Amino acid sequence: MAFSLLLLVCSLMAGASAGNFHQDFQITWGEGRAQILENGQLLTLSLDKASGSGFQSKNEYLFGKIDMQLKLVPGNSAGTVTAYYLSSQGPTHDEIDFEFLGNLSGDPYTLHTNVFGLGKGNREMQFHLWFDPTNDFHTYSILWNPKHIIFMVDDVPIRDFKNMESRGVAFPRNQPMRIYSSLWNADDWATQGGRVKTDWTNAPFTASYRNFHADACIWSSGASNCPAKKSSTASTNSDWWNQELDSTSQERMRWVQKNYMIYDYCTDL
Repeated sequence: MAFSLLLLVCSLMAGASAGNFHQDFQITWGEGRAQILENGQLLTLSLDKASGSGFQSKNEYLFGKIDMQLKLVPGNSAGTVTAYYLSSQGPTHDEIDFEFLGNLSGDPYTLHTNVFGLGKGNREMQFHLWFDPTNDFHTYSILWNPKHIIFMVDDVPIRDFKNMESRGVAFPRNQPMRIYSSLWNADDWATQGGRVKTDWTNAPFTASYRNFHADACIWSSGASNCPAKKSSTASTNSDWWNQELDSTSQERMRWVQKNYMIYDYCTDL
């Protein structure tokens, strides 16, 4: 369905300080292994030998800039996966992924990114990070507009997935998506292709979340198109609807990809 025909109500959420996990999210599984703490300012997910845990946003979004601070599982996290992503539902779903693949103590996490359009994925790019993501919180952002999906870490762009529908590549732009996150055991593939298994003597494994901020269009049926569309006359980089990478940001992304990218589906023949 063409974007112009979609009916939605779209409002811009204000201020990063307004984010509250009680207000914005619901725990969906985990039997007590997921907790909202500090009056809604902190959320933790845990994994033990019984199972992991997860949560999802109460709202669905269609375009926007989504920020979340994460502190990943410390120590020997081999076999664990912390997934943080946007997704619609169904066999032709859209999806925008951050996945953090754990590793042995002292080895770097693998940051796995992927984009699904109309059910088709296999667009992975993987990175190591230039810091230890278990020592402190860092901001992981998705900027999603009709022309770009930009992945950022602490405001440093690491990947720009451009709309190439003119070349027959599906691009997420018609299906509203919720935010999801989960911590789970994937030792059959997550660490060195499954060669390194989860050491359950280190359980429970815990990841922490704070400072959620969504400057985004909230989906609801029966109303008008996103007001952000009306701002299309604004100058480039003035808001997320029109934003693309300027020359400085492109140079920063090239630096990341040259020094920290470990896999690119475009070069995997």
